[in-house]
Amino acid sequence: MFGWLHKLHSDDEKAYEQVVNAETPEHKAKLSHELIAAAAAYEAAKKYEEHCAENGKPDSHAKAEEIIAAFSAAFVDRMVETKGLDELDKEKAKRDAAKRAHEQSNDILDEQYKKEAAM
Repeated sequence: MFGWLHKLHSDDEKAYEQVVNAETPEHKAKLSHELIAAAAAYEAAKKYEEHCAENGKPDSHAKAEEIIAAFSAAFVDRMVETKGLDELDKEKAKRDAAKRAHEQSNDILDEQYKKEAAM
């Protein structure tokens, strides 16, 4: 594994646990799009590491970002379906999740791909 999960904010892991373990519909109001975005960024990092372990690292930084964004969006979709959020919250959560995942992974991916290019 590439080991960058440890570099994410611990708040993201807490958000992930809170979102995944929320019951429906009683706790729906507590699941803000910001909270879901943080959880999605964490999930995307986990899934990306699993993907790399199984398939190897993507050929380019851009492809890696696409994969991370896809994992993030898939998490949001799954939470919307299982937690009963409306479309507005879904779109806000997807946008915020993609931005957050991109920001958190960008520095780490830059570092990984720059090292390879230097070799």
